[in-house]
Amino acid sequence: MASLAQAIRMALHFGEKNLEVSDIFGEDVGPPLGGAFTVTQGLEKSWNSPLDERGIIGMATGLGLAGKRCVAEIQFCDYIFNTIDLLKLAGNACWTSKGEFNVPIVVMTPVGSGIHGSVYHSHSFDAWAARIPGWKVVMPATPLDAYGLMISAIEDPNPVLYLIPKALMRARGTELIPGEPPSDKELRDMIDAPVDAKARASWKPKWPKLEHYAVPIGKAKHVLQGNAATVVSYGRQLPIVAQIAEKLREQGIDYDVFDLRTIYPYDWEAIKESVERTGRVLFVNEDTEIANFGEHLLRRTCDELFYSLKVRPRLLAGKQIPGVGINPVLEDVSVPQANHIEKEMIELVQEPS
Repeated sequence: MASLAQAIRMALHFGEKNLEVSDIFGEDVGPPLGGAFTVTQGLEKSWNSPLDERGIIGMATGLGLAGKRCVAEIQFCDYIFNTIDLLKLAGNACWTSKGEFNVPIVVMTPVGSGIHGSVYHSHSFDAWAARIPGWKVVMPATPLDAYGLMISAIEDPNPVLYLIPKALMRARGTELIPGEPPSDKELRDMIDAPVDAKARASWKPKWPKLEHYAVPIGKAKHVLQGNAATVVSYGRQLPIVAQIAEKLREQGIDYDVFDLRTIYPYDWEAIKESVERTGRVLFVNEDTEIANFGEHLLRRTCDELFYSLKVRPRLLAGKQIPGVGINPVLEDVSVPQANHIEKEMIELVQEPS
């Protein structure tokens, strides 16, 4: 099964061959590195930009306004913050032109902790991204969704922020991507560049016969079905939530687990139906807890579903600190870990109604 990074790479290849992607660019995106996480190895339309995040977003916006479909990368989301005004301009284009100008671009960037990247390589960006009107925002948690969401992002007529949980880059899926060979080794031999520099210089990928597969933007995935309580997550925390829910199911507690997949527009109808049925809900993500996107979901839950609730809705998020420490102990207490999530999930069902 493909890893998350391989899945995105295959989707980008499908995009450059079948969806009119004209450029794939960013810092170290082109040869010889092919991206800090190897996401862009072997792609024909990939090239290296200067070390200039504002230049990257400006170039992408210009290409989009010219009618080109491009995919730009900010190497780590920690360095996207000085481009907020340019992201706003790209997001405003369709609205302010009354639909005359579309900006069909994708900006992808690795987000979150989990690789001990310390203060400059561990930020989350989901709450910030949700505050930039005009952009759709997606974050896959599995390779198949990573492939399908990238296809949908490329095809969208307006800008999409594609957030990649860096801790899941090497995580392998449980479902084959359409066209992917069944053998992990065969896939590696086909599309992973050799480590040796001399061999890499003459290496060319042998792409599998990939198929069109799109995950609708704005549609959550119902990961596990249950009636005890609802748990909504996305990105790095989603696999942890699902694993804990499977464990607690053996103890007789059945959780309704959703992978949001799309931060905006989000699948409110899926959340609403579940909370009306269970009366208990927990939102989990690793962004800092103040002005967290989960707070918006919690507020809307209280506004619209108050009389369906049996207990107070809960949010488990990262600590409100300037950055994540490089020491594993500091990282583990900064963002939700498995033990924190399990504790909240148990307390959620044990709290008297």
